[in-house]
Amino acid sequence: MTDKTKGLAQLDKSLKTLEALVEKLESGDLPLDKALAEFEKGVKLTRQCQSALQEAEQRIQILLTNSETGQPVDFDAAGADD
Repeated sequence: MTDKTKGLAQLDKSLKTLEALVEKLESGDLPLDKALAEFEKGVKLTRQCQSALQEAEQRIQILLTNSETGQPVDFDAAGADD
């Protein structure tokens, strides 16, 4: 498994963990101290996910900049013809 694949797998795992945390918090069954601890975990996971997504966006931008035309492609316009 490459570092890039590991990063995507970690992002997927983090998103699933975050979803589970949100469900726990939304249930309202946790005592305040545990709810705060889960919230802190959620904030940390959210920051990790945002960082991973920003890195992916930068990689995409580099790939698009290095395309044949040298210009980024507008994904909305590219998919409009389909």
